[in-house]
Amino acid sequence: MAHTYATNFVHCIFSTKERRPIIPTDRLPTLYSYLGGIAHGEGFCLIAAGGTANHVHLLITLPPKVPLATAIQKLKGSSSRWMGPEFSWQEGYGAFSVSPSQVPIVKRYIQNQEIHHRKQPFEKEFTTFLRNCGIEYDDRYVFG
Repeated sequence: MAHTYATNFVHCIFSTKERRPIIPTDRLPTLYSYLGGIAHGEGFCLIAAGGTANHVHLLITLPPKVPLATAIQKLKGSSSRWMGPEFSWQEGYGAFSVSPSQVPIVKRYIQNQEIHHRKQPFEKEFTTFLRNCGIEYDDRYVFG
């Protein structure tokens, strides 16, 4: 085959340091736009972004030449500097593969984070993702 064909949809989740609610609600839309610009500049695409004052959810699509860890590093590093000197993201992240047929469902889920978190805190949401994906974790260390 002369060309490489791939589709890699990934639902990424990361939180502020110590999950502090430090992202002002009125800055969320510009943060999402900024993250989209970072993605574009680094050669991948941000399809959807959502979150609350203490975490973000991103649906990205990665070409074969962009490693997931590099994409996350660029997103977190650049956006942390952009948010200001007192801002930082927690170390680590969650990344979950998404079937192309599930992209519309995941987009809706991400875009409705504020509504979703009226019923469930971030910590429960994240550990549910880990369990549902069969990822083993230790409660003592998952949130560092």
